[in-house]
Amino acid sequence: MSIAINKGLCVGCGKCQKVCPGNLIKSDEKKKAYIKFPKSCWGCASCVKECKVDAIKFYLGADMGGLGSTLSIKGEGDITHWIIKKDKEEIVIDVNKKNANAY
Repeated sequence: MSIAINKGLCVGCGKCQKVCPGNLIKSDEKKKAYIKFPKSCWGCASCVKECKVDAIKFYLGADMGGLGSTLSIKGEGDITHWIIKKDKEEIVIDVNKKNANAY
């Protein structure tokens, strides 16, 4: 599992760098985020959760390289939408932060 960062969407806020436990995300001269060694990614998805502009995609398992499923996350108040996309299919899992640990 790994991430891919779209520099064209990145706004340079630096939040992804701050939450990466492996210190793998860096910024270029324009403050745009990038990951130099995607294979070193731990797959924690912390950066995906912090990115508010959907510039980071998380590739699921064998789908590395952009050939399959990606995971992105969007928040709306207390609801977090986990969005899984493969080809034209999209699955959305909604999690309410107030009762996320109830399961």
